Amino acid sequence: MVTSPNPLTIGIGGGTGSGKTTVANAILDRAGVEHVAYIQHDSYYKDLKNLAPPQRATTNFDHPNSLETELMIKHVKQLKAGNPIDVPSYDFTTHTRLAETHRVDAKPIILVEGILLFVDPAMRELFDIKLFVDTDADVRFIRRLQRDIQDRGRTTESVIHQYQSTVRPMHLEFVEPSKRYADLIIPEGGFNEVALDVVMARIYSLLQQLHIPTNQ
Repeated sequence: MVTSPNPLTIGIGGGTGSGKTTVANAILDRAGVEHVAYIQHDSYYKDLKNLAPPQRATTNFDHPNSLETELMIKHVKQLKAGNPIDVPSYDFTTHTRLAETHRVDAKPIILVEGILLFVDPAMRELFDIKLFVDTDADVRFIRRLQRDIQDRGRTTESVIHQYQSTVRPMHLEFVEPSKRYADLIIPEGGFNEVALDVVMARIYSLLQQLHIPTNQ
């Protein structure tokens, strides 16, 4: 696909289980998947294959240092320049990267999602629009508990321990303060139709300026 020399780059931040993926999917659906290059910060967790399994399990995955953000910044810049990227594939059950990668082609819209997305100044500078999904802590915890048990092979006890020891403290130290960098705060995630309408109106307006067709 031939892309605009100035693709629209959107960042979606917010706490674990806040509904970032729901918002991303709503944008993908409304803008058209054929127009969107979508990547997630979770794909860039550092490979812990050199650590013994017990050490991997004690890693603070909610601290910025657990992610290879420099590689993600490089990839976003490549997409903005019109070049494809190979996104890492991460296995959350073993905390290691898989050998295979996922090819993402450059598109008129670049959509990036992540809990710690707005913590790094170099990352923030890449976005034309910064969205922060703001959801109550109890709702976020329940969603995280369900996800980690169903999708990541965790036990209830391990999820609760991780939430108390790292997830909540890191949210208060890094995620919540990063909200001040957002251009728009979306309460209740992808279920807030009014907020999504406002976001899409802004996206359509900018895309029209770039002469990029949409599914509007």
